[in-house]
Amino acid sequence: MKKFGGPALFLDRSDINTDEVIPAKYLNEITKEDLKAHLFEDMNPDGFNYKSENLQRATVIVTRSNFGCGSSREHAVWALEVNDITLVIAESFARIFRQNMFNCGMMAVELPGDKIEEIFSYTDKGDIDSTVNTGEKHLTFTHQERELIKIDYTLSKFDEALVKAGGWVEYADTHY
Repeated sequence: MKKFGGPALFLDRSDINTDEVIPAKYLNEITKEDLKAHLFEDMNPDGFNYKSENLQRATVIVTRSNFGCGSSREHAVWALEVNDITLVIAESFARIFRQNMFNCGMMAVELPGDKIEEIFSYTDKGDIDSTVNTGEKHLTFTHQERELIKIDYTLSKFDEALVKAGGWVEYADTHY
């Protein structure tokens, strides 16, 4: 099972598409590692820099609704994975992107809009870290080791099994 939690990157926008996660011009790269330097290269909201230190240290993304819309390619998830981002938290996800996350042993956690808004309300404090308790199914957000908010989440039994196995291939190896 992958490690979940850590420094959070806040992308305060809905409808971030897979072309913004990894530009289509890199889809012919040979390895996942080749995608690493290009994560969010074409995303251009105010003040966002894809080479920023915040992105470089992030292992969790918190965003708004419909994350991963657009093309259904798995490269977008691979670009996150190779950058050690194993958890994306949003109000909603594009269906195929969400399933690609779980197929790679990563987590796509959906929370109600009011919970997403509450998490975003803490961004003015500076660096926010997250902890994931996969057993009790809750997320905890902290600033300088002080708890800001704890939120319960749910996963289907199958998605949870994919996460525990490390992804679809590992799950299939042990179940079929």
